[in-house]
Amino acid sequence: MELNHLNTLNLIGIPTTYFASPAFNHSPLPIHINPVRQMDAPLFETMDRFDQDMAPLLFMEHMRVAFELDQEQQAGQPKSFGISYLRMLRGWLFDANRPEGAVMKGWAESRFGLRPLFHKEPINSLNDDAYYIYLMEKMSPRFNNNAIFSQFDILYEYCQYFLERFAPVKGKKILYRAINLQNDDARIIKRLSKRDWIVRNNCLTSYSACRERASEFGDVVLEVEVPYQKIFCCPEILPGTFPTYEHEAIVLGGDFLSKKIDVF
Repeated sequence: MELNHLNTLNLIGIPTTYFASPAFNHSPLPIHINPVRQMDAPLFETMDRFDQDMAPLLFMEHMRVAFELDQEQQAGQPKSFGISYLRMLRGWLFDANRPEGAVMKGWAESRFGLRPLFHKEPINSLNDDAYYIYLMEKMSPRFNNNAIFSQFDILYEYCQYFLERFAPVKGKKILYRAINLQNDDARIIKRLSKRDWIVRNNCLTSYSACRERASEFGDVVLEVEVPYQKIFCCPEILPGTFPTYEHEAIVLGGDFLSKKIDVF
């Protein structure tokens, strides 16, 4: 059975087909995962009273208390059974095709209706071995515990709050990604011109704010305007804990108007 790249069910209150479209990226709407802002209102109300430097500390303390994370878990070290969002992020940054990546892709599918197109290899059908491996790793009890989807929900809402309030440029980020045309988790849907393409990304994908750094990872470098609503996590929201050497942002998928660029 062929795999539809979208699931009509989501928790964001708008159709998945629109959220995944270039039209949304051009004119994005505010996005919230229901009912995270209401349930965690004290966190956001408290952050309203403090500046940019305090916001990450308040967020991490909230996560520590809400999910009973000890210092090792906050540092991303798996010394106890309950998993933490930072441990998962570090696994993703090391290799998005690890089990941590499958769990995070499963979260994107559950909350935003974006099905995975790639995990270790392309997923084209429900009968693919890659789809079976994705399902098994997504449900792994080792990484799918301690309400990890709820941790990701709050992280996403915090990222939205932080970027809207503190980012120097409002609304969108210019990000870069290199793809391998023969084997990649991105799919070229349409070539509008020699340089302008519609590219369908995996449900979660890594981009870089640094064009030169991005060019090290593929044959062709694409430049994309990514609305904040499509950004799950980026270094500035977790200074000192989220690695900065690749200037990496984790971006929700769908179809993006992408510009092929030259790197000198």
